[in-house]
Amino acid sequence: MSFALTKEQVLNQTKTVTRRNGWNNLKVGDLIQPVEKCMGLKKGEKQVKLGCPIRITSISVQRLYQITPSDLKKEGFPKMDGHEFIDMYCAANKCQRDQRVNRIEYEYTHPI
Repeated sequence: MSFALTKEQVLNQTKTVTRRNGWNNLKVGDLIQPVEKCMGLKKGEKQVKLGCPIRITSISVQRLYQITPSDLKKEGFPKMDGHEFIDMYCAANKCQRDQRVNRIEYEYTHPI
């Protein structure tokens, strides 16, 4: 799973929730390796692992605009408000503010 926009938050393990378009086959208990970038790698480029694998602990579907202040912190953006986060997410994912997304909560398998 790519964390290009939140690399630092994953490395310092302050991010424990992510919102994704897709990832519909993910299940609680799945182990996923965070990487800096998965798609669009140029010839000869390799995936860069970001720390340890993460274990999925919860999955739900919600509208993007339903993000809470608590989830902003879990997303790794404690100083951002909901509108700023949604604008950033929509720009990065080319979607609308009312987009249905998968809210994926996880834990690090090797805490720092």
